[in-house]
Amino acid sequence: MDVVSQLQDQANHMASLFFNYVGALQRDAPPVRLGDEPPPPPPPPEVDVKGQGKMMATAVVQAAKTFDALVGALPVTAGGEEEQLKRIAELQAENEAVANELQSELSAMEAELAQVREVFHLVVDHCLRKPKVVNAK
Repeated sequence: MDVVSQLQDQANHMASLFFNYVGALQRDAPPVRLGDEPPPPPPPPEVDVKGQGKMMATAVVQAAKTFDALVGALPVTAGGEEEQLKRIAELQAENEAVANELQSELSAMEAELAQVREVFHLVVDHCLRKPKVVNAK
């Protein structure tokens, strides 16, 4: 798998970690007293929010380090930003030329398909109008 795909996978993994961990922390965190409200009941003893938070933080930091390592593995391009912008413009022009060629091929094939359909309809029409021969024995 190339580095860019690995970066995409790692970014997806990090997003998943953040989503799941924020949800778990919201679910398991003890209630907080607001204003003059009575103090909330203590959380059940089986939930270790601090330990869980440390484990989650460790996983997020490890995922971030992996992401940084993948970014460091990206190839360095020579020539700087102007050279990259020039190459991007060349690739866009090439993409546009190929797209135009494909569009002209598609138009030609659609015209040919229309001709084939017309011939098919003529043949079917001829077959349906042709008198049937009945075997007389």
